[in-house]
Amino acid sequence: MTDTRPIQVDIAIVGGGLVGASLACALAPLTERHGWRVAIIEAMSLSTSGERSYQPSFDERSSAIALGSRLHFEHIGIWEAMAEHASPIRHIHISERGRLGSTHMHAQDVHAEALGYVIPNAWMGQALMARLDTLPLQRFCPAQVISAEPLPEGYRLALDSGQMIDARLMVLADGGRSPIKSLLGISDQVHDYHEHALIANVEISRPHQGIAYERFDSAGPMALLPLEGQRMGLVWTRAPDELAALLAMSDREFLAALQDTFGERVGRFRKVGSRHHYPLSKRQACEQIRPHLAILGNAAHSLHPVAGQGFNLALRGVMDLCAALEDQAQRGELLGSMAALSDFEHRRSQDRLQIAEGSHLLVSLFGIDNMPLSHLRSLGLATLDKVGPLRRALMRRAMGVVR
Repeated sequence: MTDTRPIQVDIAIVGGGLVGASLACALAPLTERHGWRVAIIEAMSLSTSGERSYQPSFDERSSAIALGSRLHFEHIGIWEAMAEHASPIRHIHISERGRLGSTHMHAQDVHAEALGYVIPNAWMGQALMARLDTLPLQRFCPAQVISAEPLPEGYRLALDSGQMIDARLMVLADGGRSPIKSLLGISDQVHDYHEHALIANVEISRPHQGIAYERFDSAGPMALLPLEGQRMGLVWTRAPDELAALLAMSDREFLAALQDTFGERVGRFRKVGSRHHYPLSKRQACEQIRPHLAILGNAAHSLHPVAGQGFNLALRGVMDLCAALEDQAQRGELLGSMAALSDFEHRRSQDRLQIAEGSHLLVSLFGIDNMPLSHLRSLGLATLDKVGPLRRALMRRAMGVVR
């Protein structure tokens, strides 16, 4: 006779992408110390066999990893693997198209090896999956949660496989359009930018020397991030009609348009890989926690990519949740109670507000095509370049080493 009793776990992580997998790795010392049973539920197969077998967030994109995020990954024991394909950002050049003012940031100004790193998402996925293979996790993959019922001391999850899981704490890390959030009636506050980010890898004619570029213009910002070899990751923000035109171009036409927009600071653009795009919005869940429920990553918030802070913000959420759960365990409280989750939300709220609103302000400020304001922006960039203490303070904040 089939056993239909729910499987008992302490923590159920819904979503096995970059954020969910990072949480599972970060929880490892706590699970060993407290005997917690952790399950990870993911709609795609979680496997380290085969180059293309990874969860969808391990795609063509690359992520900018701040120095603070590197320290977090070192703490949970996976930076050594990630570093194999991590390209250091040693300098950042910020400018506005057609204006003289610019700001230059250098790692040596803050006595650091690098301001951050750029890592292909696919490689981060490989490193995380390899680590997960060594952990005593219960995996339900591929599987989808079709219902989540609150219990007095947790949640009961029903999977499409027919299995049931009772968890003292459910963590949602299942992406920006989280179906479980919808099931629970948790809505989002959304600001639609009515823009898309076009992403591609490009080959350049000379070494990038570890320089990351942020170029603003009234039509939207453009970022070029250093990758291995003479390659850079392009993030090009455009309105839907301009995006359609860029996607319809041949590679040769696209490279010419990119060259005309960016200029020749990196030499000539020689080749472009496959082009992808996604819509841009500022999104935040109206509830970040409930009793025995925490929300992380894009399920909790998503940002404009202008400052490259999205994944770094999410990873700080992972580490803060682990810290709050450890404090709760030491106090002998029930796992997932509101005391610990309120502590977690208190840790997160100010950081989330500053990063989300700061990114939004940048987009709004540089998106206004106004001559007097444009001159003020140029003056501001030039002034920031000259005022060392202010520039270094902003650098440390962006590096994730100051909160």
